[in-house]
Amino acid sequence: MKKFDVQKNPFVVPTNDGKLIEEHFGLASINSELSLAHMIAPPKWSEPFQKPEFDEYTYIIKGKKQFNIEGELIVLEAGQSIKILKGTRVQYANPFDEECEYLSVCLPAFSIDLVNRE
Repeated sequence: MKKFDVQKNPFVVPTNDGKLIEEHFGLASINSELSLAHMIAPPKWSEPFQKPEFDEYTYIIKGKKQFNIEGELIVLEAGQSIKILKGTRVQYANPFDEECEYLSVCLPAFSIDLVNRE
């Protein structure tokens, strides 16, 4: 049995808001207990508030991303990261003029059934 998985063709999650989501590991690609996704959020993008049933780790590669975490606004820039615990009310946004490229890790793996969007 092989003790590794190489991902050469991540699953591109269909979106209707201009955001690119390439899942490398997770429920839609190479099945895994966590999900790892490369994302690009376009300028002026945002999502509704949500209260996920997973921990989410975000690492900013390029640009800036805004987090509204239970009413507290936090802006991260390239080279910075954050961990948001499951059960936390959060809204993700890129209200800025340039795209934001980042990596997201969810544990357990991301599932639309676990997001709990408002």
